[in-house]
Order: sequence, then C-alpha cells, then structure tokens
Amino acid sequence: MRISPLGTTALLFEAPGPAALASQERIWALATEAETWPEIREAVPGMNSLMLSFVHPPRQLAPMEARLRDAWGNGQPLQQQGRVIDLPVVYGGESGPHLADVVAHTRLSVDEVVELHAAPVYPVYALGSHPGYCYLGGMDPRLTTPRRRVPVMRIPGGAVSIGGSQTGVSASDGPSGWNTIGSTSMCFFDPARSPPALLQPGDAIRFHVERVIR
Repeated sequence: MRISPLGTTALLFEAPGPAALASQERIWALATEAETWPEIREAVPGMNSLMLSFVHPPRQLAPMEARLRDAWGNGQPLQQQGRVIDLPVVYGGESGPHLADVVAHTRLSVDEVVELHAAPVYPVYALGSHPGYCYLGGMDPRLTTPRRRVPVMRIPGGAVSIGGSQTGVSASDGPSGWNTIGSTSMCFFDPARSPPALLQPGDAIRFHVERVIR
C-alpha cells in the first residue's frame, strides 16, 4: 500500500494490488470507519484508493499512517447491496464514433464487441472525474483498448466509452481521451435532484443494446 500527503490538508491511501471488487469493498469499509475518526473531515473513496481530508492538518503524519495500516489489515469487506440500473445504449454511428477503432485494436467483430460490452453487470466503484461520473469495474479484458493518443475536445453527456481496461459513461459534456463506442440518454447528474448523482458506490450498471449502427 502507499500513503502520501495531498498538500497539507489531506492524505491519499492507495490499496495494494490491482483494482477489483473485493479490494474496493475494503476501501468502502475503510472509508466508513475513517469518517468516525475525530480528526477526519471527509473520507472519499476512489478507484482502489481513499482520500482523507483533515479537520486540522496534523503535525505528524506517522500516527495516522499507522492507524490506516492497522484498519486496512484488520478490516472486513463492506458489501453494498445497491440498485442495478439498466441503460439503453445506441452503439456505433455518430453515437459511437470510435467503435471501429476498438474493433481494429481488439480484432473482434462489431457484434462481438457489443455483445461482450453489454454482457456484464458493472459495479460502481467510485464517483469522480466530474459530477456524477462513475468508475466501473467488471469489463471483459478482451475489450481492453488504449486511450486515444489525441484526446477529443468534446464528447456529449451520455457517451459510453472504453479507456484501457475500463468502461464508463460521461455524465456531462467535456473532453475525453477514451474511445466512445455508443451513447445513452440517461441523465447521471441533476443539481435539482436529491441526491444530484444518479448512482452511488455499490450500485451497478447494466447496458442494454438498443440499436447497433454500422
């Protein structure tokens, strides 16, 4: 594991090993425990990591580091039984301008890419990047495709993309270096809604093939 300061007001805990659901469940458990510590203002789970912000910056980090190591070593996974949200997705065409690039890299057919992508139930590991965006686990490794060498300056909210070994859905318009293979009309973030983010860690996404444009 790695523990490093984020300026003087926060600390980043990075779990050992690759990101996986079992490890992420331990991150959720650690966040739940750390939020009860009086010196912690907020515990924010990330992808196989946890950020802790302080009420007051500590003079020494060593006691907090030791406490984190002990809590991680003795902690038990926190299994979240969240909702499963079905997302209708249009794959290819203007909705998925980089589907052909994923096909070329993986050497799979369009139908195989779509079938493999829509097969799993993807657990939401964490929220971040931009409001409402979900970091997902569970993508089939056969779909792994490197991020784009030149990022796209703007992709629309609802864009379904693959970047490396992960897939995700953009919650709002913005730049991206991922490969957009489809889109959904689902709204992931609405400031007027309570809570504003549609999904929380422990929820899950299931992609439903609405249409494939070749």
